[in-house]
Amino acid sequence: MPASRVDPVIDDWQARGRYTFTRDDLAHEVGKWDSATRDALRRLTRDSRLARPRTGFYVIVPLEYRSMGAPPASWFIDSLMGHVDQPYYVGLLSAAAIHGAAHHRPQEFQVVTDRPTRSVTAGRVHIRFVVSSLLDRIAVTRVKTPRGTMRVSTPAATALDLVRYVHASGGYDHVCTVLGELAERIDPEELTRLAGHVPSVIARRTGYLLERAGAPDQAAALADLLANEALEPQPLDPARSKKGAPVDDRWALYVNASVEPDTP
Repeated sequence: MPASRVDPVIDDWQARGRYTFTRDDLAHEVGKWDSATRDALRRLTRDSRLARPRTGFYVIVPLEYRSMGAPPASWFIDSLMGHVDQPYYVGLLSAAAIHGAAHHRPQEFQVVTDRPTRSVTAGRVHIRFVVSSLLDRIAVTRVKTPRGTMRVSTPAATALDLVRYVHASGGYDHVCTVLGELAERIDPEELTRLAGHVPSVIARRTGYLLERAGAPDQAAALADLLANEALEPQPLDPARSKKGAPVDDRWALYVNASVEPDTP
């Protein structure tokens, strides 16, 4: 098949609902990989017909997303992570928004993986990666997308991650707001089970913020989990001095930061 048939191949894939492919996929389809094929891909990318989030991986851009340069990350994140052979889940503010907590929609698509990974920019779509050593212990669910499915942390797992990566999540005030919106979806039993896999101080900070967010049932579940532990007080905000800060005995935290949920 001549390389000049790259355009019809792309059109055919899109017509059949396929929106991602690799360089090897295309070479197999057209029968060879040569300069004409490369030139066609460069032209289609330049014309915003294709996006290239990673070398050798392409996303077909439908007409309605040409001005953005790429469709939403949810359309291709599962295929992209399969291409780079990395485990992942959509997490933090992106997961919270998927679960209905969208006080401020994140400006970037946040993905948790197991190794340092450079960010992805495809048109106006930005994907940021956060590294976690607990990837295999986090509860995830498969969420349907317009073009398949993707792995997303559950509401309970998302709550703990928001606190664990608080600065990537917009700071304490914002996290407190999001937890309040997410609370009704957080299963207290699952929250306590997952809290056993994170450092105690993360569970304590999460409980404190849930309490501030007006989620007493979820906060109480974490308090019960921690009740029999001999806990040394730790700072609520590790980036600030604890000197002179009052201690919240329920959570064994130096309250060295004022937490006020954002107003809508």
